Amino acid sequence: MDILINVINRTGFAEMQLGNVIMVVIGLIAIYLAIAKKYEPLLLLPIGFGIILGNIAYPEGLPLGVYDEGSVFSIIYMLVREGVLPPLIFLGIGAITDFSTLISNPKSVLLGAAAQVGIFTTYLGALALGFSGKAAASIGIIGGADGPTSIFLSSQLAPELLGPIAIAAYSYMALVPVIQPPFMKLLTTKKERVIRMKPPRKVSKIERIAFPIMAVLIATLIAPGALPLVGMLMFGNLLKESGVTDRLAKTAGNALLDIATILLGFAVGASTQADKFLRVTSLKIFGLGVLAFSIATICGLLFAKLMNFFMKDKINPLIGAAGVSAVPDSARVVQHFARKYDKDNHLLMHAMAPNVSGVIGSAIAAGVFLTLFRGLI
Repeated sequence: MDILINVINRTGFAEMQLGNVIMVVIGLIAIYLAIAKKYEPLLLLPIGFGIILGNIAYPEGLPLGVYDEGSVFSIIYMLVREGVLPPLIFLGIGAITDFSTLISNPKSVLLGAAAQVGIFTTYLGALALGFSGKAAASIGIIGGADGPTSIFLSSQLAPELLGPIAIAAYSYMALVPVIQPPFMKLLTTKKERVIRMKPPRKVSKIERIAFPIMAVLIATLIAPGALPLVGMLMFGNLLKESGVTDRLAKTAGNALLDIATILLGFAVGASTQADKFLRVTSLKIFGLGVLAFSIATICGLLFAKLMNFFMKDKINPLIGAAGVSAVPDSARVVQHFARKYDKDNHLLMHAMAPNVSGVIGSAIAAGVFLTLFRGLI
């Protein structure tokens, strides 16, 4: 009987706490949203399952969790903690991204830059709430709606907040179709929503090849800290556009990207153990995250309206909302919203320009923070 009682006491059932149960329910909700609602399923499903596994209680002394040295999960999590997986994801994103619309309409860079105001505004808000400079910078990047960038920066500056920051960033990426349309409706008129834009000009192969080289030189010289992200993004794009490394581009954009996404999503989910995640700090991060994302959307929309005062060929201000770096979801939301008012108005390609610009912009913003804070104690 003593042996039986000892076995029972060392089961997960005996070790489970209320916090673990709450986190398991959160993981189940994430899986439901991924499958039933199709909200970023490639991200939410691995994260949701990781949350469940990360909150299965186990007896003390068994090295099973991501925070237990030598465990399998800790080795996978090390790839996140050391900032390895986010640049690999950027490599894959670059290999499947077409920058032609941005090259054909360079003014779209301004829309991507305007959306980054949300990052720096939230940084100030986080400082006001008592977060350190490093933590505030990591939280602010959530405004870019860029999960890999948020994870990379927090892994370098505030690893203790990596779990809640990553969950917040990916949650808001998944909720782009829910969060952005109300702002788009509030800040634009019906007349503005039906503006039709001229088709983008055709971009030559030389331009497509030169772009990643020039972009990485300019961006990383401005913000050296952006080198891991922007460098890998543009390397992947050069593999695609060169025309001589198709095998490498396909590997980076398919197998490698999928592997890195699976491992990153799962590891982030598994890191949300109840005792480390269910804190007031996490609630503050989620609140600041939605503030950051909202400000980024608003700034993109308002700056697009401002640009129309100085442009002969008007742009549809809805594309300003795509300045956040949730590629291509934000551009799709713009397309879907515009077609409610004019079913023949196709803005997807136009919205992709500020959308990919937002990816670069958020990576540069992360690089600026990394350059400023990495050497601080």
